[in-house]
Amino acid sequence: MTSHFGFTKLVVQDLEAMGTFYKDVAGLVEMARVQDTVGSRKIDEILFNATGEGGATFVLFKFLDRAAPAQEEVILGFQTDDIVTFVERTKAAGGAVVEPIEVKEAHGVKVAFVTDPEGHLIEVVELLAK
Repeated sequence: MTSHFGFTKLVVQDLEAMGTFYKDVAGLVEMARVQDTVGSRKIDEILFNATGEGGATFVLFKFLDRAAPAQEEVILGFQTDDIVTFVERTKAAGGAVVEPIEVKEAHGVKVAFVTDPEGHLIEVVELLAK
């Protein structure tokens, strides 16, 4: 048996708004939409293409019968070559900065923590030039 990590599903309240946010901020490209059931619960999903060869798919997932989900069940991680622009796009798209950009020489990165408009935590990393 072989296995690999294939996708992450983020449970959201406002599927359309969150879809727009991740397209505008991270440049994600929508691949498909799904309307189905999990158990007897109706769901809607937006699937995004992997952002790198062999990368995992990102999925926004909404239970149609559920109020707002908890916001700290997952921390999303995005790697970028321009952390300043990523953080600015986050703010422009309705997100917020939790921890501003900081250089972490020991880890070889610049890092910031931001949230999407629903408050989900996102860690943004830019590798330092060697």
